Amino acid sequence: MNKAIRASDTPYSMDVVEGKNYFWCACGKSKKQPLCDGSHSGTDFTPVIYKAPESKKVFFCGCKETSKQPLCDGSHSKT
Repeated sequence: MNKAIRASDTPYSMDVVEGKNYFWCACGKSKKQPLCDGSHSGTDFTPVIYKAPESKKVFFCGCKETSKQPLCDGSHSKT
């Protein structure tokens, strides 16, 4: 598997906590979207670590085509 699976046509909003690490699913196979559950095992994918710089709401990419991994850049509306 060398192309990510589109998990959603919209971003995932999530409240994050300052200083906490979040492991974003880059492959699209996770059942716990947008976070990794290890489903990438056996692929070329690895999760992307996002360390929250502050406590706030963020929008994690669901289409897996963002150029700003792991955050949404609007790519879902371009495809």
